[in-house]
Amino acid sequence: MLAAVITKLKRKLLLRQFLLMSVGSIIYAAAIAFFLDPNRLMAGGVTGISIIISHLVSWVQTGTVIIVLNIPLFALGFWKFGRNFIFYTVYATLLSSLAMNFFSSCFAAYLPLTDDLLLASLVGGALVAVGLGLVFLAGGTTGGSDILIKIIRIKYRHMKTSSIFLIVDSIIIAASAIVFRNIELALYSAVVLVVSSRVLDLVLYGPDGAKLVYIISDRPEEIADRLMRQLDVGVTFLEGEGAYTRKNKKVLMCASRKQVFPKIRAIVTEIDEMAFMIVSSAQEIFGEGFKNYKSMDF
Repeated sequence: MLAAVITKLKRKLLLRQFLLMSVGSIIYAAAIAFFLDPNRLMAGGVTGISIIISHLVSWVQTGTVIIVLNIPLFALGFWKFGRNFIFYTVYATLLSSLAMNFFSSCFAAYLPLTDDLLLASLVGGALVAVGLGLVFLAGGTTGGSDILIKIIRIKYRHMKTSSIFLIVDSIIIAASAIVFRNIELALYSAVVLVVSSRVLDLVLYGPDGAKLVYIISDRPEEIADRLMRQLDVGVTFLEGEGAYTRKNKKVLMCASRKQVFPKIRAIVTEIDEMAFMIVSSAQEIFGEGFKNYKSMDF
């Protein structure tokens, strides 16, 4: 009976994941096809590179370029992170890329929906963030630079993920200014990235803050290793004892920024679906990786 209930819950969770991922991928594709691509505005990562290439080689659609550029990255992702990670990534990437091609072909006479670059930047950037947010909440990614940056962080752990994203996106925007010979387009592309970054934070994590997470699992060492290695978050082992079983247990405690918590949850559930997690909001956290004590306002 219990096994049947668990199986039913897993099916519902899987259906919810694919529904969120599908809706998010389509919204992301619409943002690119209707607002950004036809106005030669850049999105981040591989999508931005693909927009540049598709405008240089007019007979190739942006979605097709995205798929081609992601093939070697999929191989790297499978090698480094395994089958589950790459399956969701391939699904979201293929669906969003094919949807881009569909929108660009079927609605070509109406594109772009607006010639106002500022309006296209604001709406396009916001829709990109909403689409990505739904994909991330479902446990997927849209591939591209996400995979590459994960691999870079494994080798160069001292580099911050946000810093690598900023460097990559800045290079892409600079390249678009050179290729299109239009500094104004590059500046509006910067607006796209700023808007999408802010809206994505709101979609995923709500207002700024931090999460305090307690994790009780039969595989604490494996979970701690993955959290520290992949997300670079600090983990503390607390000694606990089950009141019913009287067995000693290691309780993991970690504090993270809100934007990191969905990744923590994904790693924990991947390793141990029966893990017990207690999650609370932390108003303020001081120490390495968070606020500096010197910034306290007395």
